[in-house]
Amino acid sequence: MAKKGLWILFAVFATLIGLYPAIYFFVDRKFGLLNSKSAVLLANIFWNVGFYTHIIFGGIALLTGWIQFSSKIRVKYIKLHRNIGMVYLVAVMLSSLAGVYIGFFATGGFITSLGFITLGLVWFYTTAKAYLYIKAKKIDQHQKMMVYSYAACFAAVTLRIWLPLLTMLFGNFLKAYLIVAWLSWVPNLFVAYLINRKAAVK
Repeated sequence: MAKKGLWILFAVFATLIGLYPAIYFFVDRKFGLLNSKSAVLLANIFWNVGFYTHIIFGGIALLTGWIQFSSKIRVKYIKLHRNIGMVYLVAVMLSSLAGVYIGFFATGGFITSLGFITLGLVWFYTTAKAYLYIKAKKIDQHQKMMVYSYAACFAAVTLRIWLPLLTMLFGNFLKAYLIVAWLSWVPNLFVAYLINRKAAVK
């Protein structure tokens, strides 16, 4: 029962945050994290392409990725699993590389930038590695690497959980953002490691 509840919570968070980028097309985008950006940066065409590529395809990755952990779909609907996997792969490749680019402009300076750039590289690597494993028919390695990939993807969710909590705790957005640039994904990878370790024991 608890496992089913966690699964539902996981799916709900992934869906809600996956749809979150749509907000930028319906309201004045000068809100949330963009409030910390300068007018010059917000007017930069290259940064805008990177930003919208990152959030749109990152949202698609969040929306499609969690479905891949359904054993029913993997076993009974293998073609659907593969098609969704290709959508996720393309979305991650585009979003992660765009994330690396806009990471250089992250609010908070070098430490914040390094955190988000590293996340982008980890997300790209684990997803590409998972794809190469499945092409080589190494299913176990593919599944383990996909757990790491989606753990990195899920940073979009954990960031939005940690950031308001840390901002309230410190009373300072910049300090909270500096920490969340790492806290949003490093613990996720540790959880992914524990999941893979547990799966290996079975």
